[in-house]
Amino acid sequence: MPAPLKVIFAGTPEFAASVLQALLDSPHRVIACYTQPDRPAGRGRKLTPSPVKALALQHDIPVYQPLNFKQADDVATLKALGADIMVVVAYGLILPQSVLDAPRLGCVNVHASILPRWRGAAPIQRAIAAGDSESGVTIMQMDKGLDTGAMLLKVFTPISQDDTGGSLHDRLAQLGAPALVETLGLLAEGKAQPKVQDHALATYAHKLTKEEAKLDWNRSATELHNLIRAFNPWPVCHTTLDGDTIRVWKAERQTGNSQAHPGTLLDASKDGITVATGDGLLRLTELQLPGGKCLPVSALLNSRADWLTSGKRFL
Repeated sequence: MPAPLKVIFAGTPEFAASVLQALLDSPHRVIACYTQPDRPAGRGRKLTPSPVKALALQHDIPVYQPLNFKQADDVATLKALGADIMVVVAYGLILPQSVLDAPRLGCVNVHASILPRWRGAAPIQRAIAAGDSESGVTIMQMDKGLDTGAMLLKVFTPISQDDTGGSLHDRLAQLGAPALVETLGLLAEGKAQPKVQDHALATYAHKLTKEEAKLDWNRSATELHNLIRAFNPWPVCHTTLDGDTIRVWKAERQTGNSQAHPGTLLDASKDGITVATGDGLLRLTELQLPGGKCLPVSALLNSRADWLTSGKRFL
């Protein structure tokens, strides 16, 4: 059996922390963690460590938080660690070639899509929004491009009509962790077989914005349903009714169509609110009113029956 690898881990959010935990449970040795600087969070805007930093400190692993790698001292510090490999998972920084070349086996990335589809910042949500039938995780050898490196291992999972950005995120985290450990084993044994991506098939997963979470009822019911699922739990789709901003957490597509203007509220019952769209019908089942929490429509009808009446229109 080959010797365990000395690993530098670079990542920031919860997705990355779950992969870090798998590394800590593996034979390989995490010698340092890199993560984004602490950010203000919560009502008090208190500086809060990333999930990766919190986990690293629990295991007494040195943590480094450079703003970038433009300072020669930061690159020199990383090189001096003498790592065999650097694992990068949703780190949030672009790594210069000097960092990519520093570890003996270079840098590998755990990317939450089936590359070359959905390179970029938000592959999980973009896959759902586009109506993709499957997603997965790609373990990739990093190069100077954005998610353009050779692929070392892929694992797949179907995307169901009930999946949200949150549920798919959690499943991919569970898939990505063992896939990484398997890949490190192949690299340690010299058995990895990198495969070059077909760049002609690449699509780009742009960063999510709150602005694009506003529902355009002229779109089809299928498109709106996909978007609502994709943007749950963030940034959460929203619409306007009687001047109030309503957050839409959950919806279902319905059979049939309507000649009513897109956005018109056609029916409200304990099963949900049926709304006309540009093509097809959409039933909203979980909503959040201003100042309130997310509730099933049945609960809202009990308290706000006057608010949900047919003929009104979401804008």
